[in-house]
Amino acid sequence: MTKEVYIPKMGQTVEEVTIVSFLVEDGTRVSEGDEILEVETDKAVFGIEAEVDGFVHFGPFKLHDVVPILTVVAVIGKEDDVFSAAGKSDVSITAPQKKEKSTSEPVKEPAQPEMLKENSRRQFISPRAKKLAEKHGLDLSLITATGAGGQRIQEKDVLRYLEQLPDATPVAKRIAQTRNIDLSQISPAQPGGKISKQDVEEYLAAHLSGGRDEEPQQVTHDKEMTGIRRIIAEKMLASSRQTAPVTLFMDADAGVMVKLRETKKASAEDGKAAGFNEIIARIVAKTMETYPYMNARITGDRIQWLQDIHIGIAVDTERGLVVPVVKNANRLGVDAIFKEFIRLLNGIRSAKSTPDDLIGGTFTITNLGAYDVRAFTPIINLPESAILGLGKIEDRVVPSGDGIRIRKMMTLSLTFDHRLVDGAPAARFLQAIKNGIEHMKPEDLE
Repeated sequence: MTKEVYIPKMGQTVEEVTIVSFLVEDGTRVSEGDEILEVETDKAVFGIEAEVDGFVHFGPFKLHDVVPILTVVAVIGKEDDVFSAAGKSDVSITAPQKKEKSTSEPVKEPAQPEMLKENSRRQFISPRAKKLAEKHGLDLSLITATGAGGQRIQEKDVLRYLEQLPDATPVAKRIAQTRNIDLSQISPAQPGGKISKQDVEEYLAAHLSGGRDEEPQQVTHDKEMTGIRRIIAEKMLASSRQTAPVTLFMDADAGVMVKLRETKKASAEDGKAAGFNEIIARIVAKTMETYPYMNARITGDRIQWLQDIHIGIAVDTERGLVVPVVKNANRLGVDAIFKEFIRLLNGIRSAKSTPDDLIGGTFTITNLGAYDVRAFTPIINLPESAILGLGKIEDRVVPSGDGIRIRKMMTLSLTFDHRLVDGAPAARFLQAIKNGIEHMKPEDLE
């Protein structure tokens, strides 16, 4: 009897994964616990293990295929078995559900994505996405699908489209729908006003007039945007469209922090101690207890203030940007934050992270100081409300009384969502972080 191998659930937010490598060849004998393939979410790479001994037979999938969770990707059985699984659809084969006690009522099959037609190409939409689109009377052909390699509209795709959709007159909406135009690409003539019929007609004249093509450019390298690079691109674009970002810059005297960190490092047996990321993560987490409006998010038309404070620390890896999350950072000392961050980092490097290690952040810190960057405008990590950028620590000449002094200074860059927080409250929060850095005490590292 064959044993089906399927993509397990990987947290509450993961809907699909990308196959990034097959670790054994089709037909290979494997043992229970052997990893047979690796898949990638928007957070990390995870191995899929064999649950029994036997010969593995992979399904009709190849590298870089995007498949939903609970998809059967292989079977393990006898050497002469072939891949076969019940409930096969166009892009997914759902894993078997737990057996329930027999009843006289028929078993209800899980809802399968409905197929749409778009430019003679098959496209699917999940039941929840279809219900939401019908509720708002949306033209599904205008919604960009991100599921199953761009062939499946998910609920989050519809929500993203709704959030990006500007206000327009009924006539303008009708013309845009007829001409298959995305209204988010059109700006109203009156700032803050509705998109009018004239606005749409002017857009048509400017963009669909059949003008002369640009000179072709020589391309040195070309490849499909897949995996984490594609996810990063989608998230960055979504953040720029769905938030009202404002960045504040503030200089802080890091001299005391640098000395305390050097002392801490010198006293460590192995010479390893918390770095500036972990120290400032502790300061930020404690500061958020006093300024809870910075620990918030927008859900639909509601603002939610969050009880838990989970700090994400952005990390540059070979695969791209990854943000491991230190949970309940406000309850941890600097050493504990450092220890947890190292655990998370090791998991990322060895592809052993769990989805829970990389989700749930309520605030993010990103540091480009190692690259001699003084200040920058970080992009908010949705659904969070703010992100703090750390610049390089450098010697600067600063006024001091009637003279000048050389101090170790760093620039803090706070980007926040102005829909949630106004400028003055955000500035007070940033100023509190600055004060925490400048007036650190040894006990603050404990």
